[in-house]
Amino acid sequence: MSVLPILKWPDPRLMDICAPIEAITPEIEALAADMLETMYAAPGRGLAGPQVGAMQRIFVMDVSWKEGKPDPLVCLNPMLQEVSEDCATNSEGCLSIPGISADVSRSAQVQMVWTGLNGARYVQSFTGFAAVCVQHELDHLDGVVTFDHLDAQTRAALEAEYTA
Repeated sequence: MSVLPILKWPDPRLMDICAPIEAITPEIEALAADMLETMYAAPGRGLAGPQVGAMQRIFVMDVSWKEGKPDPLVCLNPMLQEVSEDCATNSEGCLSIPGISADVSRSAQVQMVWTGLNGARYVQSFTGFAAVCVQHELDHLDGVVTFDHLDAQTRAALEAEYTA
């Protein structure tokens, strides 16, 4: 395992839509292990393939490890099945836009389906910070970054702060 370099915005790969993973190969397993190691070292709670230059539909997350309860999750070809109409606004940071936090409104509860490294399909509902993390990482797989959720004035101000 190794820590991978994390791409920083405005790297154009962060704006691309990722390709589905066709098969679970030793390379995909190694990528997942490297992504987890990179996420923990960053230190973050989620990391998507394009953030490390892997343009495939994979993300890793562990929303509880900073509280001492590691629970890593590797998601291949994840998709939302259901989203609640209830929304919550939270301050979000991103490993690809270091030093910047922005208030983003997202569904308060989501249900996601994905494939695990063992080839099994999983369906799980997420609430609270885990729901935010899932939606944030899915955004990366679709070429969407935090800035894309902001109104023009807020985006311009945060971009100026980031590039300063």
